Amino acid sequence: MPKPLTVALVAGAALLTRRALRRRVRVSPLWPLPALDPPVSGRPRARARRPLLTGLETIAEGVVQLRLEGPDLPHWEPGAHLDLVLPSGLVRQYSLCGDPADTSSYTLATRLVPDGRGGSREVHERLAEGMELEVRGPRNRFPLRAAPSYVFVAGGIGITPILPMLRALPDGTEWRLLYGGRTRASMPYLEQVRELAGDRLTLVAEDEDGRPDLDALFAGLPQGTAVYCCGPEGLTAAVEARLPEGATLHLERFAARASATGDAGFELELRRSGRTLTVPAGSSVLAAVRSELPDTAYSCEQGFCGTCQQRVVEGEVDHRDELLTDAERADSMLICVSRARSDRLVLDM
Repeated sequence: MPKPLTVALVAGAALLTRRALRRRVRVSPLWPLPALDPPVSGRPRARARRPLLTGLETIAEGVVQLRLEGPDLPHWEPGAHLDLVLPSGLVRQYSLCGDPADTSSYTLATRLVPDGRGGSREVHERLAEGMELEVRGPRNRFPLRAAPSYVFVAGGIGITPILPMLRALPDGTEWRLLYGGRTRASMPYLEQVRELAGDRLTLVAEDEDGRPDLDALFAGLPQGTAVYCCGPEGLTAAVEARLPEGATLHLERFAARASATGDAGFELELRRSGRTLTVPAGSSVLAAVRSELPDTAYSCEQGFCGTCQQRVVEGEVDHRDELLTDAERADSMLICVSRARSDRLVLDM
């Protein structure tokens, strides 16, 4: 073979090899390890829609109601919530509290939390009628299940997922409701609740009545009674502690659940980027990751929106979110609230 032709063939083969290697490294920076699947962080969990904000009114002290209208909005069932994408980009979750049969509008309500993380302030101070807002969902992690009888416990704005449940109960169903709040003026939908519940309602305004008597509420419950509770952590914890034997508990929390295992530190490997770091006790996985990868996507920091979902390669996860399904928890986690049960965790990042 003539020498120039040999040189040309060798050079061409070397060029093709370099290109192939560059493509391989782009796919998997740690090549020759196996290529990882595409990351899951920041993927929208449901198709976004942009309904129009047609109603914004104060319905209780510190509580505003939003009415969103749009064509052919997805059907929902009692207990469902929406992701509301605010103009700043923050994502917050609000229970649907209108009529599930109405496919032309959604009704939400939110309480102002002055010392919160900014979402409620933005709703109260920056939203105005006529705005087009992005929403995702609905999703339902708090569905109403068939049961021989029910007890509902709502704290303040926690009445919002409970209200559609009360409307949906078949005639003849045995149920009762405890509805509590700081003051009567701060309790949204109070008149609607009174009309629906009648003598099945126990109303507790803390400034007048003190703390609710849960032992009295749960006395003599029939076997198999379903207890539905939505409210602040103190209320949900008290309901869990006093739940009688034979009753089933369904909870909707305002914040990520606490864990009995504590917040011990652990080692975290970011497999895709080849970094190993420590997540100290009292700090989140998200905070540790963002110290190395500051562009990591996140939003709610409460385990509700799914923006920070990451695939787990190795390790046992202490799941504390209110979003992922059991199937999703098998190989992923929300790094804003969940932690490791093991001494070491490996993420596909």
